[in-house]
Amino acid sequence: MNRISQTLQAFLVAVQFLTILPVRFKRYPSQYVQAASLLFYPLVGLCMGAGLALLLQLNLISSAPLMAAMLLVIWVVITGGLHLDGLADSSDGLMGGLGDRAKSLRIMKDPCIGATGAIVLILYLFLMGAALIVVVDHQLLLPLMIAPALARTAAIGLLATTPYVRDKGIVAHMISHMPIKPLQWLVVGVCIISVVLAPFIILAVLLVVYLARRAMLTRLGGTTGDTAGALIAMVELTVITVAAFSV
Repeated sequence: MNRISQTLQAFLVAVQFLTILPVRFKRYPSQYVQAASLLFYPLVGLCMGAGLALLLQLNLISSAPLMAAMLLVIWVVITGGLHLDGLADSSDGLMGGLGDRAKSLRIMKDPCIGATGAIVLILYLFLMGAALIVVVDHQLLLPLMIAPALARTAAIGLLATTPYVRDKGIVAHMISHMPIKPLQWLVVGVCIISVVLAPFIILAVLLVVYLARRAMLTRLGGTTGDTAGALIAMVELTVITVAAFSV
């Protein structure tokens, strides 16, 4: 397989994993290609954000609350709720584990949602919906466009710099083949561009990533697929909320 085919496959793997778009392969790509797909996470996020910004620009609904609700529903549906699931599982595990690493990981693996996870999801959607109303009302296209990209950049930065604590998991098989240096340079590049476009937003994102990573290291000794997904959700909320407060 030539380099162009591998690159296209890596992009399609990222699309398949991060969205519900119907991507199919005759033969599933190699572990190398799956690991290389991490490089395309920010691009897939940017495409998602551009789609959301385009919907806002079209002004299909005159009511700001209804338009915000529509954007939030589309945002959740297009990702299949994958990162919200990670947020709920992480919340249950970190709270229910009471500092016990093994217990926290066991709770996070349980497919059933607990009280803490449910409460966190409700509060998350409430805050995101409220912030999106402000974004819609003031036609803030830039934060809507960059939020998914920054969130997925944060996730690959986390995976590239933090021990993965599960032997099995959605991304466990990618870790050994992960292109560390390209991922680190990609994260740095996205951060530099973001400083130029939205300095206050990127500072808030860096603070959230730092605090979340420190909590993961303290409570779990590293990261998991669930905590990486939770970080994506938290960064998206941070971008939209900071943008709303800055108006």
